[in-house]
Order: sequence, then structure tokens, then C-alpha cells
Amino acid sequence: MASRLSKILKSHNFLSLANNGLVAVLGFFSFVILVRSLPTDEFGEWVLFITTLNFLDMLRFGITRTAIVRFLSGAGEKEGKELIGSNYAINFSTTLLLIIIVVITNLLFPEEIKNSGFSLFFDWFPLVALINLPFNNSLSVLQAKIRFDYILVIRLINVGSFMTFLIVNYFFYQAGIMVIMAAYIITNTLTSLISASLNWDGIRYIFHAKKRTNKIILDFGKYTSGTLIGSNLLKSADTFILGLSPFIGVTGVALYSVPLKLTEILEIPVRSLAMTAFPIMSKASIEGNKDLVKKIYYQYAGGLTYMLLPVLVFSFIFAEEFVTILGGPDYKETASVFRIFCIYGLLIPLDRFTGITLDSINMPKQNFIKVVYMTLANIIGDAIVVFGLYYLILAISIATLIIGVGYTNHEIIIQTASTFTMITVLNLVAMVTILFALVGILVGNFYLKKQLDIKIGLIFSGGLRFFTDFIKKNNQTL
Repeated sequence: MASRLSKILKSHNFLSLANNGLVAVLGFFSFVILVRSLPTDEFGEWVLFITTLNFLDMLRFGITRTAIVRFLSGAGEKEGKELIGSNYAINFSTTLLLIIIVVITNLLFPEEIKNSGFSLFFDWFPLVALINLPFNNSLSVLQAKIRFDYILVIRLINVGSFMTFLIVNYFFYQAGIMVIMAAYIITNTLTSLISASLNWDGIRYIFHAKKRTNKIILDFGKYTSGTLIGSNLLKSADTFILGLSPFIGVTGVALYSVPLKLTEILEIPVRSLAMTAFPIMSKASIEGNKDLVKKIYYQYAGGLTYMLLPVLVFSFIFAEEFVTILGGPDYKETASVFRIFCIYGLLIPLDRFTGITLDSINMPKQNFIKVVYMTLANIIGDAIVVFGLYYLILAISIATLIIGVGYTNHEIIIQTASTFTMITVLNLVAMVTILFALVGILVGNFYLKKQLDIKIGLIFSGGLRFFTDFIKKNNQTL
């Protein structure tokens, strides 16, 4: 029994799950403390800062991350150093370019930025981007080497130290958003220093970069970067559009962020198993073993769907309790948003593994096209809901006022319209999420069917084999 437990604890799947799970738990509690530490408008600014930062991180590392994982997994020692060096050089150049763009934008439009919810981001992105470069590079390199134990250590240091500060600050100091930002910078600096000193980020190989390996990464990355950016936009577009609305603003962003955070926790097992499956599927594809690629696709997509089903049903029933625990009583009304996200959760495994399967069989262009369709569906749907619905309701209310159907106070009419819009818009934005997930699954499987003759229906039997194979492997250790 002890050897069986030891084998499970050392497996890549468990380490990846522990990595994402423990980090997500720490991030979850950090989120809870931040909600209670900051006023709603400042918390909305923090959400916009983190969301925009994550989006630009996709721009910085989207070019290289998937490519380095795919090609480094089958590379020799010499080529591996060249690939890691190219990874660092490209990411450093991209970081400098984005910093220049952000600084120039801030100089050209100071008043507009100051009066928006994005001022925190424009003030601090240049410094944060430089500081977290080694940390982010280490995540890519260590994933390619399947060293999820090291990833776990470095991410726990990063998230754990920040959460520790937040706890101390909440109970003893109650410092504001600027002090919290300073702590965020310090914890990222610490993490990057550790990554660089242990060469987990590959900085020592930067001069091993070659034009050939630069080209390999960039040729593959030109599509995967678009895929990662689009994938990030799928999550962040909701926040951006809500933040840009003069009627929803940072208050709507803060309200929406609570059920969205809960949904991210539900994605932990999907994200974890995808991290371990991708290098294996890539290697099988390079070796021409299409049957193994299909087997992993069916088993992981189906198995994860079965695993999530009882969790999603439970979450749907107790949605009010979950959002109240996370955000407090002021966020109770967002329970309906979380219930919609629970329905979306059933589609996450199939959508995620459709994407990584396309990348693993060297079809990044098709995966990029898939994400483009999803992103367009999301942005168009959100824009219609956030901007179109408000003006429609307002127009109806004003028309009702003009014809004088039982109302004498125009302020009551407009206030009622605004309240109705705030309550319903967040739900409708969440419904758009289900729409774009269905679009992605249909488009992605159209390409997979042509290349691998994938049949979506087989994920159900494949999911059952996922569990039977797991039981057989562990019984062999007894």
C-alpha cells in the first residue's frame, strides 16, 4: 500500500494536479482576502490590473510557451540549450516592445487613463513585466521537462508569500491598494531571483540561441500565440467590456469576478491533466502514433467530464452559499451567474482537449482558427449584451415616460432601467460563454475529424476506460 501511494504521489498527473490545486487554493484565499480588504471600486481596479496583465503575458509568452514545450520534449542536450536560449531571447524582446507601447500610450493619454479603471495597470506594468520575466520563463521550460515538482515549488513561493502578506495586512494593518501592489512586486521579484539562480528559467543559455531555433519557435508560435491570446480574451473580454461600459464599470467588474473566480477553481483538474497530456501527445504525434493521440483525447476528455459532473451539480445547487463565502453577502445576487458557469463547466474538458490535440499533431493554425471563431462569438455577444441591451431598456423606459403610462418621476424610470440592466447583463454575459464553447468544440472537431477521424461520441466510452486503466495501473503496484 505504501509503495502504491508513493507511486501515485510521484506521478506527473498527481504533481500537476497538486501544482494547480494548491496554487489555486492559495490564490482563492488571496482573492477572498482582497475582496474584503478593498472597497468595491478599488477591488474592481485590481481585477482590471490582473486581467490586463495576464492578457499581455499571453502576448509575451504565447509566442514561445507551446512551441518550447512541444519541441524541447524531444530535443537532445545541444538543441535543448539552443531552444531554451531562443525562448529567453524572444520573450525578453517581446517584453521590451510591450513596455515601450504601454509607456508611450500612458504619456499620450494621461488624463483618459487616469479617469479610467485601467490607471493601475498603466502605472505599474513596465516594472512588473521586467520582474516576472524569469519566473514565467521557468514555467515554460520546466513544463517541457515535465518537472512539475519544481513548478509546484516556485509557484507556491510566488502565491504563498503574497497570500501571507495579505493575511497579515488584513488582520493587523489594513493598508490600501498601493501597499498591496508593492507587496505583489516584491513577491514576484523573489520568485524570479530564485528561478534565475537555479537556472530554471534558462537565462544562462541565452547566448546559445540560434537563428534556426528562433525560426522553429517563431514559425510554430505565430499561430499558438494567437491561440493563447484568443484563449485569454475568451476569459478577459468579459471583464474588459464590462469595465469599458460607463453604466456597468468597476462595480460590475467586481461583481462578475466572484463567480468567474469560482469557475477557475472548477477548471483546475482540466488544466492539470492538459499540462501532463500535451507533452505525451506531442511525442506520440512526432513518432507517428496517431492511435495513442486519439486514445488520450477520448480518455482524458471523457474522464474529466465524468469527474466534473457531480462537482458541477453540487455547485449549481449551492451556488448562493459559494458566492457568499467567497465575496460576502454583497455578492449573493451573482449566484445566478455562477449557475450559468456551472453549465459551461461541462463543456470545458472537451473544448480544452480539442485544442491541445490540434497543437500536439502540429496543427496550430487550425487551433488558432478555432479560437478566433470563439473569440469573435464572445466579443460580439458581450458587446450586444453590455451596450445594446442597456440602450434598448433605456429607450423603452424613456418612451414609457413620454407617453405617461403611470409614471411621474423620470429618475425612478432611469434608475429602474439601470438596476435591471446590472442584474441581467452579468447573467447574459455568462450565457455567451456557453455559446463560444460550443462554437469552439464544433470547429475544433471539424479539423480533428479530417486529420484523425475523431468521433465526439467516443469520449463517453473513452472516459470509462480512463478510470479502468487508472485502477489497473495502481493494482499492478500492489
